Amino acid sequence: MSLIFKIAPKALWQEAVEAGFFAGAPIDLADGFIHFSSAGTVKETAALHFAGQTDLLLIAVESDDFPEDQMKWETSRGGTLFPHLHGRFPASKARWVKPLPLDASGNHEFPEL
Repeated sequence: MSLIFKIAPKALWQEAVEAGFFAGAPIDLADGFIHFSSAGTVKETAALHFAGQTDLLLIAVESDDFPEDQMKWETSRGGTLFPHLHGRFPASKARWVKPLPLDASGNHEFPEL
């Protein structure tokens, strides 16, 4: 099992739950795919793209739950492979959803991955 992670604002995830699917955040929609991170890259993703943001969630999904033609591991930041979903996903595919609060220093506190 290979869990991958999406960081999303609570309000956006709530919309996805109500609609039954997650179509992506504005950056995902602009890029044409949903950006995910691996366990090894998600903390850096949070620091680079979500610094200081509150009301975020960490959403875990199983990469193998998606067809290979939709879930592609593509080179990104510094040559690192990142999982990108070319399509939307049912909100029910989330294995778990946990808050991503800030600590006293303003860094995100991650659950055990």
